Amino acid sequence: MKKGVKVLSFALAGMMMLAGCGSKESAGGTEKDGEKVFKIGISQYATHPSLDAATEGFKKALADKGIKVEYDEQNAQGESANVQTISNNFVGDKVDLIFANATPSATGALNATKDIPIIFTSVTDPVGAELVKAFDQPGDNITGTTDNHPEGTAKTINFITEEVKAKNIGVIYNSGEQNSIAQVDEVKKLAEGKGAKLVEVSVSTSAEVKQAAESLVGRVDAIYIPTDNTVVSALESVISVANSKKIPLFVGELDSMKKGAVAASGFEYFDIGYQSGLMAAEILSGNKKPSEIPVELPSSLTLVINKQAAEAQGLEVKDEWKDLGEFYEGK
Repeated sequence: MKKGVKVLSFALAGMMMLAGCGSKESAGGTEKDGEKVFKIGISQYATHPSLDAATEGFKKALADKGIKVEYDEQNAQGESANVQTISNNFVGDKVDLIFANATPSATGALNATKDIPIIFTSVTDPVGAELVKAFDQPGDNITGTTDNHPEGTAKTINFITEEVKAKNIGVIYNSGEQNSIAQVDEVKKLAEGKGAKLVEVSVSTSAEVKQAAESLVGRVDAIYIPTDNTVVSALESVISVANSKKIPLFVGELDSMKKGAVAASGFEYFDIGYQSGLMAAEILSGNKKPSEIPVELPSSLTLVINKQAAEAQGLEVKDEWKDLGEFYEGK
């Protein structure tokens, strides 16, 4: 018996020595060559400039904080069915943190795990989406940044009704996106408060967007596109209709404005991604838990007017508009 115990002890010691020669798994990261490296799963709902910029900002913040990361970056390509598969795979791979970019991705991640930390961004209504109870009451394993500044939509609707004098405002959105429903409800309330009427058109896929835009011709004085992933991914088709039919087009974020919309009141998505990255750094460093980090608003907000788009869509650009925001003249 003593001989067997001795042999077993040597065997265990040998296994420990072999484990020490490679990478050593530890809670919260993996030790590799003397450095702790974290594995982060990135779940991005779709490909478009705003979400891409948010992901870039997230990575930049972690790099600036000196956090070593191996990324598993996945894109659902706007397909809800892909979202849950991506999240489940991250859980199976035991990633240290999930970065969920857009509401469907955040919902999918939270459905998949109540243990792995989740940081979200590009989420319009985190409370309505049942991701958190309140901004100052994040979940046990989830927090992040919202892309819905309370003053942003109001500034844009004020511009549409007061400067463009629009009485009928068309809005195109995917009714399957909870964040879009929340935005449309807000726009409707703001428009009615200014004596304007909202004309709603719902789509299910990006292939339906152009037809939806064409259906608004002759019915509206302006079009507003919220930060809807489905519609934004096909924004060029809306811009084409707006230009050809001289209907001023307004959007919910600056990246879409730069593509060819008259104006947007917003912020750089890179910045909210960066804010989210700083949150992730706090969690991975062991300084805070997700439940200790309130959901954050965008840190800055500006009304930006695209002069070229305004002229292409039949608007005379007024010098006094510079008092309301700033001009974007293209690159």
